Amino acid sequence: MKCRLRSRESRAPCSPADLAVTIVSDSLTIAQTCAKFADEIHAEDLLVLDLRGISNLADYFVICTATSVPHLKAVARDIRHKTEEAIGEKPRSSEGDASSLWVVLDYVDVVVHVFHSELREVYRLEDLWSDAPRLPLDFLPTPPAPSQA
Repeated sequence: MKCRLRSRESRAPCSPADLAVTIVSDSLTIAQTCAKFADEIHAEDLLVLDLRGISNLADYFVICTATSVPHLKAVARDIRHKTEEAIGEKPRSSEGDASSLWVVLDYVDVVVHVFHSELREVYRLEDLWSDAPRLPLDFLPTPPAPSQA
């Protein structure tokens, strides 16, 4: 129950039990958490684009690929449920399902795109947002430096 302003006749203060406290995670934490859970269920080609200062759509895009329809369903499910368990954040909305080959989880400042491999190549969001820096993810191996021939 949330504490409401009381009328002048009732000056009783709100009790701590009446106060609803919501802790909101910052967008970087949400993006990193979603990416971590995508990685744990073996989503491929995982990346986080930093859109701050580039777009008003979101602060971050998390983009990953699933290898099959059941895998896409499992990746979207695990991101949704495990992110809520870990940091208390639920997507405000979601679009698509496994049969559409693209699921979007909208956490307001973070948008997670889970693509089937066939559709990822069609939309290539990372190319569309090529001016967005890629966020390093400490749980992923650092790609090797290009060889000098």
